[in-house]
Amino acid sequence: MISFPVLNWEISWWFIRKYSRKNLSLLRPQILTNCKFLARRNRLREEDMLKELQLSLWVVLLLACGFLYQLTLKSSCLFSCLPPSKALRDPEALLGQGRSIVFLETSERMEPSPLVSCAVESAARIYPEQPVVFLMKGLNDSTQLPPNSTASAFSLLSAIDNVFLFPLDMKRLFEDTPLSSWYAQVNSSTERHWLYVSSDACRLAVIWKYGGVYMDTDVISIRPIPDENFLAAQSSKISSNGVFGFLPRHPFLWGCMENFVEHYNSAIWGHQGPHLMTRMLRVWCKLGDFQEVSPELTSAANPSLFAEEAWP
Repeated sequence: MISFPVLNWEISWWFIRKYSRKNLSLLRPQILTNCKFLARRNRLREEDMLKELQLSLWVVLLLACGFLYQLTLKSSCLFSCLPPSKALRDPEALLGQGRSIVFLETSERMEPSPLVSCAVESAARIYPEQPVVFLMKGLNDSTQLPPNSTASAFSLLSAIDNVFLFPLDMKRLFEDTPLSSWYAQVNSSTERHWLYVSSDACRLAVIWKYGGVYMDTDVISIRPIPDENFLAAQSSKISSNGVFGFLPRHPFLWGCMENFVEHYNSAIWGHQGPHLMTRMLRVWCKLGDFQEVSPELTSAANPSLFAEEAWP
């Protein structure tokens, strides 16, 4: 019985004998062709790998640029990043036009929530020809945001042409108003509802001084309010102070500020806000129920026709 190694050797010898040198020469073109094909295929593979590597590097570069851009937005300056025409605007000169839409933030919060950003942006879109001013207590005259700030909403809001972000200086705002003496004496650390009370006071002072429309930061604008002097009804018997507008130096708001100080009671939530507006409205208009208001005035007193209060 013949083993496999011997058989393989015999076959190889038979192959060599069968194919002479002349016959082997016939195989050379085919061998060369195969070698060229293999070399070309390897070259194409190398080119494909090089292209994939270049594409990967471009993707990494773009991702790195996007990351650096987002990092710049989060840690960059606030006011110096605004266009020159906005960065150099004086808040008093801007508010002095009497047509501003005003929002307030009386806490130290530096990161507007999506709801707040939506409220400000909606007002800017509904009132494109009027300045939308956002006064924030957490801001100051410095142009730099905290290094660890992630308030990317600032970039969104400041990119809107008619939106302006300014520091809220309560002491300066209350000057030449009945609220000045109250603010000098009040101890904010002992006040239970200080954020709400201070906001109630600020909105009265800013609209009395400069005129315009005040809106809470959870109010979404739907269409322009046609009236210059108006209040919004919270219910049939309660006036809201979440949306209201007046011309500068209106005596109604001066009376509200006087009543604010004379009947100050921060322990009762809303006493300096909606209840204050309601007290003053009853005195001025001798109304027992807001349903008695004429149809012509009802639309201006109904915020749902022009704005909607959003709940998170």
